[in-house]
Amino acid sequence: MLEIRNLHARIDDREILKGVNLTIPAGEVHAVMGRNGSGKSTLSYVLAGKEDYEVTEGEVLLDGVDLLSMEPYERAAAGLFLAFQYPIEIPGVATMTFLKAAMNGQRKARGEAEMTTPDFMRAVKEAGSALNIDTDMLKRPLNVGFSGGEKKRAEVLQMALLQPKMCILDETDSGLDIDALQVVSKGVNALRSAGRSMLVITHYQRLLNHIVPDVVHVFSDGRIVESGDKSLALQLEAKGYADFDSEPA
Repeated sequence: MLEIRNLHARIDDREILKGVNLTIPAGEVHAVMGRNGSGKSTLSYVLAGKEDYEVTEGEVLLDGVDLLSMEPYERAAAGLFLAFQYPIEIPGVATMTFLKAAMNGQRKARGEAEMTTPDFMRAVKEAGSALNIDTDMLKRPLNVGFSGGEKKRAEVLQMALLQPKMCILDETDSGLDIDALQVVSKGVNALRSAGRSMLVITHYQRLLNHIVPDVVHVFSDGRIVESGDKSLALQLEAKGYADFDSEPA
């Protein structure tokens, strides 16, 4: 599904990714854990095509296709989705309008007909009910005045509607209380399937109690330095990252 080979990237004159190698097969959930500043979020931005980040070496393949040669919208149409750590507020853009435009944009890219309004409303109602999202929330401008939990539920709602093949969750647990975390995790778990892969970026074990990964990777100084099963996350929770630092913290 996703292959990252010797990926190097920088912003301005600072190299942040220093040779990332990662393969996520179809149907698997991989977690990346590491200190603040280790490069985890930069990896998600580079994969999504955020401007200002320059790839200086390496390649990324999504289903064998060169991801780095695509514009951000083309990556989305190819099935890549990024759930942001801090979803931005977009005043003046109604949430429902945004969702319908996103869905029909994806359908157009796949050569499919636009979704009718009744079909769209049914899809939103069905997906939203599982995430405790009411219609009043969706009538508001996108993320404007949303609580942290509402913003994250709106992100997972987008995933449920767009049905991406490769989901990247950048610290989805950030700013969530335990109730919101359970709701969001339930929504994410409902999307796990043999044809969909996920990359979950987090600092803490608590998220991985709810979204149990197949593989855990430790990120340090711009690269993956260790990989293992879910017990590796428990080890990090108990001992911290010192054993994996390339230099003393």
